[in-house]
Amino acid sequence: MYFGTYGYYGRGAGYSEGMIWQILLIAIPFFLCLGARILVSSRYKKYSRVLNQRGMTGAQAAYALLQANGVSNVRIAQVPGNMTDNYDPRSNTINLSEGVYNSSSIAAVGIACHEAGHACQYAQNYFPIKVRAKVIPAANIGSAIGLPMCIIGIIFSFSTLFYIGIALYSVLFLFQLVTLPVEFNASSRALQTIREQSLLSEEEYGGAKAVLTAAALTYVAAMASTLLTIFRLLLLSNRKR
Repeated sequence: MYFGTYGYYGRGAGYSEGMIWQILLIAIPFFLCLGARILVSSRYKKYSRVLNQRGMTGAQAAYALLQANGVSNVRIAQVPGNMTDNYDPRSNTINLSEGVYNSSSIAAVGIACHEAGHACQYAQNYFPIKVRAKVIPAANIGSAIGLPMCIIGIIFSFSTLFYIGIALYSVLFLFQLVTLPVEFNASSRALQTIREQSLLSEEEYGGAKAVLTAAALTYVAAMASTLLTIFRLLLLSNRKR
């Protein structure tokens, strides 16, 4: 009698433990990404209110970085929106948001130099960014259909479909993994030029570094979230079987 009761309790405890793991694997990625976004938003908000001593705008800072690294023929344009800054290799254009292009804040200089760092990567054939460009099409497909395939495979116990979905979704993780050195290198280029060319004072440099570090953490959080999602799907599939 006692053995049977214990055995029943053991199965119940196992089920509860499995549920706890599933909840954790949902909650941890959510709070990782949320925390990273809150951090980058708060640091951007803080340092976008502090003007640099030289009065240098984001557009001027991006141009200064390009010149310091011997890169020319890159267009610097203003685009609408907030934190919509990017480098478009197709048009060879650094797109700076409204809050960066004409702003002389510490945050604007840091962000603009980061995007100019991406332009330098393409101009100098930085290997990781070439790899990332190759992975982008497959990553887009994987992020679009990988998860649905996994879920359908789990629901209908179709293991082949599930593993195809996992493989496709894992390409997104690969893309995020390759993206990390690209983003960290762009920030490193930005901060090095800011210091070497004295675009900001030493005190202001710390603010720009804080903004770029927070932005880099969003990529780390996204990659960790994808990895934990893959792990959760594998647990669900094993439990289903």
